[in-house]
Amino acid sequence: MTTPPLDDDSAWFSELGEKEGLAFSLRVHGRLHAEQSPYQHIEIWDTHTFGKLMTIDGFVMLTSRDNFLYHEMMSHPALFTHPAPRRVVIIGGGDCGTLREVLKHPGVEHALQVDIDERVTRLSEQYFPELCESNQDPRAELYFGDGIQWMKEAAPGSVDLVIVDSTDPIGPAEGLFSAAFYRDVYRALGEDGLVVQQSESPLLHYDSIIRPMHAAMRAAGFSHTLTLPFPQPVYPSGWWSATLAGKRDVTEFRERDARAKGFATRYYNAAIHRGALAQPEFFLSERAD
Repeated sequence: MTTPPLDDDSAWFSELGEKEGLAFSLRVHGRLHAEQSPYQHIEIWDTHTFGKLMTIDGFVMLTSRDNFLYHEMMSHPALFTHPAPRRVVIIGGGDCGTLREVLKHPGVEHALQVDIDERVTRLSEQYFPELCESNQDPRAELYFGDGIQWMKEAAPGSVDLVIVDSTDPIGPAEGLFSAAFYRDVYRALGEDGLVVQQSESPLLHYDSIIRPMHAAMRAAGFSHTLTLPFPQPVYPSGWWSATLAGKRDVTEFRERDARAKGFATRYYNAAIHRGALAQPEFFLSERAD
């Protein structure tokens, strides 16, 4: 395996959204690394303004500059919504940024990350070491395998929170957006259990992904579902979301604990959480349930 050199200081990386009729570009110094893993094509770029950039199959996964928005909103709202989360499973999340945020919560006793592609994690350790600083935490466990199969085999009631930190619902990730998968998640969760899943852009994917996701989660048995929007500059439209599903109300959270959190964040706080609960009007008028 060879690493491509930094070779063109005037080059641009562009992600083309043919279906949506849009594109997103970052000026790059050049490409630091490229490889074909058994599952996908992974590249690392050095950008002028967003630090390191990881792409998979030509799609932006994360940058050094703005990944905190995604990782914090994929973890802390759900963790502060559950009354006492101790056992957390992350499906996907191979860059380990969500794992790092989860383990900021002292009450978490075990966090298992299940990702099919070990190379994503190893490249993150090399190029995004700040995201992997909790990989050696004794509460952390890395397992490289099929998250859908792992969830099928999980013991009933054995998990408090499932975080589905997946790629777009295409290819191997498509099954992570199905009612069958959510039924397995529901069975694995305890009575206060929650699942949170990245749910793409409210602007571009509300009808195609978010509405069907709510319907599939409720068909699987979850009585409460809610989508939390947040900014994400490097993802299509710059507006992203995470969708919560619970066996109980997901609009209430441990606000006092969130205000008194004993760890640093760059975006998330109790006021941000409270604000994210305020739903855009089209969510209310067009919701799937």
